[in-house]
Amino acid sequence: MKLRTGALVFALGLLTISSAAVHSAEKPDFPTKPIRWIIPFPPGGSNDVLGRYIGIKLSERLREQVVIDNRGGANGIIGADIAARAAADGYTLLMVSTSFVMNAAVRSSLPYDVEKSFDPISTIGSSPNSIVVYPGAGFKSLRDLVDRARAKPAAIFYASTGVGGFNHFGGELFKKVAGINMLMVPYKGGGLAMTDVMAGQVPVMFSSLTQVLPHLRSGKLKVLAIGANKRSSAVPDVPTVGEAGYPGYEVYVWWGIVAPAGTPGAVLEKLRRATTTVLQNPETTKRLLADSAEPMTLMPAEFRKMIHDDLKKWTDVAKQAGIRVE
Repeated sequence: MKLRTGALVFALGLLTISSAAVHSAEKPDFPTKPIRWIIPFPPGGSNDVLGRYIGIKLSERLREQVVIDNRGGANGIIGADIAARAAADGYTLLMVSTSFVMNAAVRSSLPYDVEKSFDPISTIGSSPNSIVVYPGAGFKSLRDLVDRARAKPAAIFYASTGVGGFNHFGGELFKKVAGINMLMVPYKGGGLAMTDVMAGQVPVMFSSLTQVLPHLRSGKLKVLAIGANKRSSAVPDVPTVGEAGYPGYEVYVWWGIVAPAGTPGAVLEKLRRATTTVLQNPETTKRLLADSAEPMTLMPAEFRKMIHDDLKKWTDVAKQAGIRVE
């Protein structure tokens, strides 16, 4: 009887261990609760549009909800600062783009360090800059815009997310290659800026092709040229800025995901693998290409190097163009 009782206890022990192992396999260590993904711009811009789509796909992959948290202001600095101060546990992520680096290129100090305060997870994609105008402004071509700007210096305004942002760099670089002057009107986000351009409040905007494409198709905006080294399949009839007569203008925006520095390596790797799987899905590729965004999946070390190289590049451009925020 004692032997049978002992055998029963042993069997129950094995069953308990087996059940715990199954339970552990079904419920991973990460994630076990919703993940907050900070988009440091208001709704409507390219960061928000791409972030929401990728966020939905990541939620499906990770089996936990990825909650979009729009924290606009100061050209993305406010949202980035919130993310930098968050717990380094993988439950707070930050959407970054070219503006993330450009902010550091034009400011003597930031409340965080773009190279040290975050751990790169993965890039998402890239898209060429575009020069768009309000259809009612009467600009028939890029040369038409340049001719009018030369005829009335500083009389044409362009919308931007603020000093040192992607739109601002795009505008200032074009002013340089075209030899003209235009005045920048700052907004809190790309969506807000674009709304005023579509309403005719401001006639011109320099923005990623991804952000403006839906409004080009609806006729609410008109694109004069794109800042790439070749034409885009999304708008094949639109010339590059170089083809339009102004060589030396190539500007691209990229997007990526980072986490607060010190996030556990295993968590970063799980997030990277999930992001890569989402980006390699044909459905995602088709969606990004339809929005004129090229999928891009750099490894964390490559992503970190790109941030470093971009910081040097845009710092040099800022010095040459005299762009500085004190």
